[in-house]
Amino acid sequence: MVKEKIIEKILLLLALSAIGSLILITIFIFLEGLPIILATGIKAFILGTHWSPTKGHFGIFAMIVSSLYVTLGALVTGVPLGLACAIVLAEFSPPGLTRILKPTIELLAGIPSVVYGFLGVVLLVPLIRKFLGGPGLSLLAGALILGIMILPTVISISIDAISAVPMIYREGSIALGATEWQTVRRVVLPAARSGIITAVILGMGRAIGETMAVIMVAGNALKIPTSILDPVRTLTSNIALELGYAAGKHREALFATGIVLFIIIMILNTLATVITRRK
Repeated sequence: MVKEKIIEKILLLLALSAIGSLILITIFIFLEGLPIILATGIKAFILGTHWSPTKGHFGIFAMIVSSLYVTLGALVTGVPLGLACAIVLAEFSPPGLTRILKPTIELLAGIPSVVYGFLGVVLLVPLIRKFLGGPGLSLLAGALILGIMILPTVISISIDAISAVPMIYREGSIALGATEWQTVRRVVLPAARSGIITAVILGMGRAIGETMAVIMVAGNALKIPTSILDPVRTLTSNIALELGYAAGKHREALFATGIVLFIIIMILNTLATVITRRK
């Protein structure tokens, strides 16, 4: 009994340390970034389009728009491909093949983002420049790279959601005369909708929080993109590029950018949790 209580207390302390670390990080970010937001004004900071910290301009709206565009492009690229792959592996592939391919796909999540960025610079950017025009370093390049990077998340969680649908649903549909594909489309996917939406939201969180790969392929131009071939700078790229030499209000503005990014990702994670728990 004494040994069990000691182990219980240790586990409780570990759990509290994780929560405490998150709270401390949150407090630190807000303490560093909130003063510049209050001094500049929330509206001017978020909706301002001119970013020049050395001259006192702290508008991050162009970077917010760029982040959302790149994330949306990643979802348009990665979600259909990931969902299609999950359907094939969960419903149509032999179980032995699925047991091999699913862990293999999940290994893609362990590849460093700089490797994806390097492949994008070497292979993808020249192709875009040659066949579509523009500098190649663009919104399109960033969206395609992030679309590939979110595949393991979307595929893995979607497979689990589809596999969790009771077999009796499939048997009942087929017994009523539906084909295998009709069963998947009209019975299995609606039943697994909660898990699939969660996969999409978590993939969105991965895309909007990615830094290194986007820095390498997106071009890092401080403007609102008007074309998919325009170079863009995301919120994460801006922090990574400028934090090394920033000081004073410039440094505070980068932490304030982190606050905006933090809130966006927390909203996405909260949505994922709510949707997962919904009956």
